[in-house]
Amino acid sequence: MGKTGQALTGVLKKILNGVAAGIVISIGCAVFLACENRYVGSVMFSVALLTICLRGYALYTGKIGFIPEKHGKEELSVLLLGLLGNTVGIAAGGYALGFAVPALKTAAIELCANKLNVQTFPQTLIRAAFCGILMYIAVCIYRDNRKIVGILFCIPVFILSGFEHSIADIGYFACANTVSWPAFGFIWTVILGNSLGSMLLPVITGAFRKGSGDKG
Repeated sequence: MGKTGQALTGVLKKILNGVAAGIVISIGCAVFLACENRYVGSVMFSVALLTICLRGYALYTGKIGFIPEKHGKEELSVLLLGLLGNTVGIAAGGYALGFAVPALKTAAIELCANKLNVQTFPQTLIRAAFCGILMYIAVCIYRDNRKIVGILFCIPVFILSGFEHSIADIGYFACANTVSWPAFGFIWTVILGNSLGSMLLPVITGAFRKGSGDKG
């Protein structure tokens, strides 16, 4: 296999890892929509990030927070191609589940209507930023300590707090079969908020360490 073939294989692998993560998140969306008890649903949603971390799939919101630490060409490639794959996987999974289980579509329509009609841009951005903080904490704890406790607590916390997760939101809109410019703008607002929130803690702590010379 030549260099071009290897490069294409690498690109495809990154996209497919993102697709896998998106499909798994669509399952988390489905179980949350299916549960009448939102507390149970928020805990069960954790199966998505647990699977992604344990299997090494590429989830944008799980990787963007580490860009301040390492932001070379390879890391950016994994991030952006992963986001493309996430979008394909979650959209396909969300649409398929909404078609196969009409009750999920009904619940998703109500949920998405509230997101578009009730929340303002600043509210959505702030909600997404706080979700990003929790996603960074969850993945960081797993990466550094190989412990899933961060996932088991951070996922329910962001859901029950009403924070916004961009990939999950794509799944909800796909499940509701809602395609519109307001929905498109909403998703990009959440992506921006997730990104800013995920990078907040590493940027703050990184600046502090550089300023103090503290390596610990």
